[in-house]
Order: sequence, then structure tokens, then C-alpha cells
Amino acid sequence: MHPIVAAVAEVRACVKSVADANPTFMSLDDKAVALGELVRAEGQLAELRLRILGDAGDLAAETAAKDAAGWLAQHTRTRFTDARADLALACALDRDRPLLAAAMREGEATLAQAQVIRRAIDALPASVDGDTVARAEEHLVAQAREFGPRELGRIGRRILEVVAPEIAEAAEAARLADLEANADKHTRLTLRRLGDGTTRISGRLPDASGARFATFLESYANPRTAHPKGDPLPRLPRPRRLGQAFVQLLEALDPTRLPVHGGDATTVVVTIPLAALQAELATAGVIDAGLVPGDELTGDRITAAQARRLACTAKILPAVLGGESLPLDLGRARRLYTLAQRKALLIRDQVCRAEGCDIPGTWCEAHHLASWQHGGPTDLDNGVLLCSHHHHRAHDAAHRTERMANGDLHFHRRR
Repeated sequence: MHPIVAAVAEVRACVKSVADANPTFMSLDDKAVALGELVRAEGQLAELRLRILGDAGDLAAETAAKDAAGWLAQHTRTRFTDARADLALACALDRDRPLLAAAMREGEATLAQAQVIRRAIDALPASVDGDTVARAEEHLVAQAREFGPRELGRIGRRILEVVAPEIAEAAEAARLADLEANADKHTRLTLRRLGDGTTRISGRLPDASGARFATFLESYANPRTAHPKGDPLPRLPRPRRLGQAFVQLLEALDPTRLPVHGGDATTVVVTIPLAALQAELATAGVIDAGLVPGDELTGDRITAAQARRLACTAKILPAVLGGESLPLDLGRARRLYTLAQRKALLIRDQVCRAEGCDIPGTWCEAHHLASWQHGGPTDLDNGVLLCSHHHHRAHDAAHRTERMANGDLHFHRRR
């Protein structure tokens, strides 16, 4: 039997021998000693496991696994992402990080600390010479005796200022430039309606923007602000507080300071019949950009009570509809449609009225069906929303338009 296999069997047998021992009867000193020694033992066992994992390529080949991490995840019920991270650390310890490997072997560094140290060293610019990298490893391993993974991460980000201050500024500038370029490349935001009355927002932002966003949310989610001393209401879990803070942040935004959108400062339009607005239990429609995919059955609907609240507290435009569910003609005879008329067109049309086009109305332009130059009035009956593409076609002599029964425009190319 290989000595490692024998040692593993002995360790498991020793641990099993105290499986029924109750720690309740341990003294405070014994508990402190046991916890400290167990953490050090875990570091040693992790190093041994990584040492074997780094040399287990033949095992993966024997079982047709993609690599040793794939074999480990499949046969030990380990998460694949964790197995991949462990394999990367194992290879680094075997090839490039002898001091870190020795620290784990002696129980002076935990697996979490080792992962942080490896990432910090790998993040050093390629221009940094080998001697400087070795000094950085030595310093971080020494700091592992006093600091946890989080603190080590902060030290690692500034490690060149300690071991090579003469190149730290230039190297840090280059590193930050790379990080900012990478952040810009990977910035994403997706929205999807789930069909249960909620919309899932998933995003990836640059760190600076993420920190700013978190600061904004904290101003609303601060439990001391939300629940003053003596408030009997239970404190909400942090994820719920942040979600509610995001809602409050959106409602507090000032549309007049946002870009012009759909002919006006960004505004959400809520449409509601007068009778529904006065009722206790009713619904209202919301006209938005129409760009959130997901469940199509629920649509953009809110309660009348919510509409009343938004009209009072948020930058919301309530459009109260008459008996025929049509907004009042707010415009007058003039060359360009007014902002009020634009809102009315948006409420009525909602999307581009070209046949088959679904560009949101907020992206569209107001078009005179009978041209103003030839006496056409600037009112709602003579107006229609068209996207930029179809608006250009409407004024293109190579095309002619035909009004369909539903009010949409059908375009024909002149022969």
C-alpha cells in the first residue's frame, strides 16, 4: 500500500474514533486548540489532495475524462467549478509556487488563502521579472499567518508597492487600463419577465459603477433608516431590502435629468379609464419601451391603487382615458407635434404603425398622414407614430403608403 493511501486511511480512522465525542464537555482552551488545529489540518489535507490532483492526468486519460478536474467532479460529487479552481491551484503549486505549497503542507495557509494568493500573483503584469514575483509570493505567504482571504486580497492588489515600489505605479496603471478595457467588454444587462409579476434583472458592470450602484442602494436599504429604534416590524433579509431599495431608486429618478426619449424627457405613461381610477379594485396599463422579453400573457398591467400611488410619488404620467379609451386631443394646428400630442400618440399607437413593425413607440417619430405642407393639420387624427426607417420611407418618392383597416400603414414600392 502506498504511504499516502495508508496515511489517508489512518486519518479517517482517527476522525471516526471521535465521531461520538460530544464537544459540549470540552473546556474553552480545548475548543480553541481543537478548532485551530483542525483548520491547520484541513490546509495540510488540502495540499495533499492538490498534490495528487495535479498528477492525476493519467487517471483522467484512463477514464476518458476531459482532465483531472472532470474526473474529480464526476466521481466525488464535487462542483465542477470548484474542481477546476482546485486543478488550477494544484498546477500552480507544483510548477511555480513552492513557498505557498510548503506553507499549506505545514498548515500555515488554508485552501481559501492559497487561492487568493495564487490569483494575486497571477494578476501581476507580464513585464514583472521573476525575482519580483518570488518576493511577492514570499510576502503574501508570510502575511497569511496573520490575515484572512479578504485581507490578503487587498494586500495582493497592492503587492508591488511593497516589493517593487519603483515599478508599482506604471504597472498598476497598465493593470487598471487592462481591467477597465475588460470591464467595458463584458458589461451586460438583461431583463426578463418571469410571468409571476416580477422581472429578473441580471447584470455585469464595471467595479466602479457597481460600487456606485451599491452605494445608492445602501442609502435606501440601510436598516437603521428603514427600521428606526423601537419599530416593531421585523427586519427584512438583505436581498429583499436591496430589491426594495432598487424600486425606490427608480421611482426617485428625475426624468428631466435623463436623455430625451420618444420626444420627451424619459417618462413612463400609465393609462387608466376614469372609472377605474376611482374604483377600489381595478387595473391600469403601462406603456414602456417594450423591450423586456418574457411572459406575454400578463402584459404591462398594474392595479389602480398602484397607479394612484405612482402618480403621487414618482415621475409617472397618468393618462386618464374617456369612455372610448382615447386620450384627449391635446394638440393644436402647428407645424410640429407638441410634447402633449406625442404622449397622446404614444398612448394610442404604442409601436410603429407600419405593417408588421414592432419598434417601441418611444423610439418613433410623429408623422403627418396628410402632409402639413399640403394643408394637413397637426392633430391626432392626422398623426401616426413611425420608426425612423419607415418615416424615411413615408417621405421617399419611391414608395407610396396605404392606410389599412386597423390604422397601420402598408408600404408599396412604386414601379
